[in-house]
Amino acid sequence: MRAKVTVLLIDNDNDILSLLSNTLPTSDYKMISAHSGREGLSLASSYCPDVILLSLELPDMDGFQMLRWLRSWSHAALIAISAHIRKVNKVLALDLGADDIISKPIDAAELTARIRASMRRSDTSFPDGIYRSLQLELDFSKRILSLEGEIVHLTQTEYHIMALLARNAGRLTTYQYLLNQVWGPYVNGNNQILRVNMANIRRKIEPDPSQPQYVFTEAGIGYRMRENEEAKTLFPR
Repeated sequence: MRAKVTVLLIDNDNDILSLLSNTLPTSDYKMISAHSGREGLSLASSYCPDVILLSLELPDMDGFQMLRWLRSWSHAALIAISAHIRKVNKVLALDLGADDIISKPIDAAELTARIRASMRRSDTSFPDGIYRSLQLELDFSKRILSLEGEIVHLTQTEYHIMALLARNAGRLTTYQYLLNQVWGPYVNGNNQILRVNMANIRRKIEPDPSQPQYVFTEAGIGYRMRENEEAKTLFPR
């Protein structure tokens, strides 16, 4: 099963949510929405969306400050939305980390095209192609993890963790880095939520979770994902 693309809309305009819900195929996209900046930050850190659609006119927070905060830790494709595009400093929005900016009223076909284009640009932080090690394979373009040729069914969070570890294969990835990348900077320093997810991942990919072959624990520091010669070619240092 291919992981769905999670799209977070941060805007108090219900018309946009309705438009997107009727436009984006539910088989490929999962829509979540927030009506305020504070709710948006909470959902962004909880769901780790692949795409964030951020209104620059929020009822409780400055849209540009919100943009700065989100880009400081999130690798999501980030599209700014404005009802006053002629008055908005588009250069500032792009400098603060927006991948694109679009004006209201929104054309559904144009927005979906921009979502796809922004995702392609944001994916430069991950390698194109496939990570392989022993019997494990992660296809970044299809967002599919397989073991011995069989698809491993991951939650969105589990896939995000595995993608981060594969991207850093052979290198130590700290607990704090994973917590920040997956749950955002507002998560507390407790590693329990990460350990629970890692235990679930290991049950799915490791022949013997107590003797892991793919993801190794560096006690008190973080995790290190197995690297082989093919992985070194895919992920040059």
